[in-house]
Amino acid sequence: MTQSRARGDGPRPDTARRARGTRGTAPGGTAPGGDAPGASGHGRRRGGRRAGRRHRALRWSASTLAVLILGTAGAGYLYYEHLNGNINKGERSSGDSKAHRTEPNAAGQRPLNILLIGSDSRASDANVSLGGGRNHRDNPPLGDVQMLVHLSADRKSAAVVSIPRDTRVDIPECTDPDSGEKYPATNTIINESLGRGGAGCTLATWENLTGVYIDHWMTIDFAGVVSMADAVGGVEVCVNQNVWDRPLPGVPGGSGLKMEAGRKKVRGEQALQWLRTRHAWGSDLLRARAQHMYMNSMIRTLKGRNVFTDTGRLTGLAEAATKSLTVSEEIGTVKKLYDLGTQLRTVPTDRITMTTMPTVQDDRDRNHLLPAGDDAEKVWAMIRDDVSFDDKGAKSDDKGVRNGGEDAGAGEDAGKDSGGGEPAEDAAAPDSEIGVTVLNATRSRTLGPVTGRAGAVARALVEKGFGKAAKDPSASSAEERTAVRYPSAGTAGDALRVAEALGIPASAVRESADVSGITLAVGADWRSGTSYPEQDEPGAGDLPDNSDAINGSDTGTCMNVYEPYRW
Repeated sequence: MTQSRARGDGPRPDTARRARGTRGTAPGGTAPGGDAPGASGHGRRRGGRRAGRRHRALRWSASTLAVLILGTAGAGYLYYEHLNGNINKGERSSGDSKAHRTEPNAAGQRPLNILLIGSDSRASDANVSLGGGRNHRDNPPLGDVQMLVHLSADRKSAAVVSIPRDTRVDIPECTDPDSGEKYPATNTIINESLGRGGAGCTLATWENLTGVYIDHWMTIDFAGVVSMADAVGGVEVCVNQNVWDRPLPGVPGGSGLKMEAGRKKVRGEQALQWLRTRHAWGSDLLRARAQHMYMNSMIRTLKGRNVFTDTGRLTGLAEAATKSLTVSEEIGTVKKLYDLGTQLRTVPTDRITMTTMPTVQDDRDRNHLLPAGDDAEKVWAMIRDDVSFDDKGAKSDDKGVRNGGEDAGAGEDAGKDSGGGEPAEDAAAPDSEIGVTVLNATRSRTLGPVTGRAGAVARALVEKGFGKAAKDPSASSAEERTAVRYPSAGTAGDALRVAEALGIPASAVRESADVSGITLAVGADWRSGTSYPEQDEPGAGDLPDNSDAINGSDTGTCMNVYEPYRW
């Protein structure tokens, strides 16, 4: 089978397998049988709720969207159902992930993390016409644009982090939610994760890479970008020189973007060309910058036009969004999507920061990238700890949820915390009666394991009176952060006592269904010594210089054009 290639993209990974259950990542076109393709393989779910519950769900924003649009409750209800019927949904996670949901802060608030994925799927005629590659429409889709949107717990700031498509990462074992096919864990570039179990596999890949629990995902394809750009009414972008992203001798492809220098509002197919341009900017990293500039401009446009209170614009945007986006099932209603939008719009534009994960060239393949060690980890630590990417907040803003604990348990177990920042206070057993298994998890994405760490820490516990502490004889694992896990609420006190004895913060103590007793995973942040080292926690605005941060209120940035693509 030939390789899948989008106009404007460089060489693509070989994809010899057919896409099974992934036709649905193309929300913009029309699939066989008349359904909008969306992530149909990810479990399209509609209806099933009683009419009374549906009517109650309509009581949002200026009474109801129905009243705003049609002026009558009955007609509004029908239109609400129509919009719900547009939405394609899929499983939140289809891969093996160990990330845990962040616990609430002292005010009971949690941050919100949403993964945005741009798919190159050719699963519809509309996508083929926009992206080329008619002969590749059966190939697995590639997630060429991937961004994490982080909304702070207090909803006062937001951050967006992109990972370039050609970044080599560990992709976990994933299961296609439609066909049931299992894909083994692999190490390859991140855009292949979408074809190995859908958006849920991409989410699991991100969680394992970053340690960040991701609440939801959204995907959009070529045709979806076009319709959304038209619904917004166009987005202003800027170039410093005339640009024409076209094929050149020895460099095939090109998005087709052709613009004169200066500012211009792009919409429809030209907006898609802007987002897909790579050669004319010079690299994938610069393509991410252009995408961030577009997103910032779109946010300013939406805010400036008061789209959430303008009936006509809201109607058009709702129609386009529900047809264009495929979303994880827990946000698969108009009300829930609208609620997400209202939360995002409360953030001032000068408290929105767009960044790209710091990377270095892959020593195996100069066309690929790797996370840039400590710099990349610093970005993810700020997300995990809910530290704002800007320094415009109050002094207390950079504390995030760190003092309130970090994790509460994965998925459906996330609500088992005590409602505050630490595990429920259980009386601890005497130290001599607490069994502790110590696991060497010092291997990181960039460093190998430290030999003997589990044994050294287990011996230190024994010396402190924990006579039942012992190392796990199994092979070492990889965790960026040290954690103490316990199996049930009744053992939380024992886990806290172990953490206290070693100087581990209470925020690292969490309930887990993956352990049968108190388990201490000595992470990559504790590579020597028998007392947990004091951590250098980043403050607000303390981003690495190579994260290419752009503030949402910056209207003066323009893209420089790589000289061969000027005209």
